[in-house]
Amino acid sequence: MNFATWPPLLVVDVEGNGTTPPDLVEIAALPIRDGRPDTSTAKAWLIRPARPVTAHAASIHGLTMDVLEDQPRWPQIADTVRSFLATTWIAAHNAHVEYRELGRHLPGWAPAGAIDTLRLAKATYKDLPAYSLDALVRHVQPDLTQAPRAGRHRATYDAYATAQLLLAMAAEYDTWDQLIAVAVPPRLPGAPEPKKDPTLW
Repeated sequence: MNFATWPPLLVVDVEGNGTTPPDLVEIAALPIRDGRPDTSTAKAWLIRPARPVTAHAASIHGLTMDVLEDQPRWPQIADTVRSFLATTWIAAHNAHVEYRELGRHLPGWAPAGAIDTLRLAKATYKDLPAYSLDALVRHVQPDLTQAPRAGRHRATYDAYATAQLLLAMAAEYDTWDQLIAVAVPPRLPGAPEPKKDPTLW
């Protein structure tokens, strides 16, 4: 895979407060440059949600209302997040979630495309017993020595792990077009157009 052919791409991850629909409490956006995660230009935001973090959500990511007490509300950072994401390609594990929640919080936001590393993993590593982020890390064993110290289930760590998995899987494909053909779910931006039947008018 020639990574120089890739368009600008951000690996994103979001964490919510556990309500339905969720308020965002953390966003991470990690650029991929020259086939590597570029932590020097990565961005992350903590957000104090309008509704309290549920006990279940806090038990997963550790972001309680006390932790978030001094963080900005969403309207204070929305324009900054929108500007950083711009119309860049995004990648995420189970990208439907990030695409849906970022889109709900940023009306009119339209990424160029959305790679789903869950979908990509199912195409690349057939017949694995599980395709969760943890299961793929165990299978691929990517280098996570430079991962943020925040740890699993925090947006910065999960975005870094997803980026390393994406790069490992991308090495199994010769071109960008081959990659997105299997990695972009139908109905998400960037999905290849279905081939037309030449026998039909």
